Amino acid sequence: MDEPTPEEVRTWPGGVILEFGAGWCPICQGARPMIDRALAGRGELRHVWVEDGKGKRLGRSFGVKLWPTLVALRDGVEVARVVRPQRPAQVEAVRDAALGAAPSAVSSPT
Repeated sequence: MDEPTPEEVRTWPGGVILEFGAGWCPICQGARPMIDRALAGRGELRHVWVEDGKGKRLGRSFGVKLWPTLVALRDGVEVARVVRPQRPAQVEAVRDAALGAAPSAVSSPT
C-alpha cells in the first residue's frame, strides 16, 4: 500500500492507529510484539504501519521525530499519541482513545 496523504488520513471515519517507524529500527522491532498484541482482535480499528523517514510527508505532517510513534485518530482528528511505548498499557490507552474511550495514561497530542 502506498503511503496515504495527510488529507486522506483526515477523512477516514472511526478509529485509526497510525504507527510510524522504520523496518531497520531496533526500537521499532522490539516494540512490535507488544503493539501487535495490544491491537490484535480489534477489527473495528484501522491500524496503518507507516514507513517513516526523511522526505516522508505523512510523518512530517504529524510532527513525528522518534520511532515508533503511535498516533490515534478518531474520525480524522488526533486524540492521543505515544512515542516509544515501553509498557502495554501505553499502547492500550492509545488504542482505547482511537476507539472513543476517554484517554487515561496517554500523552496529549502536541
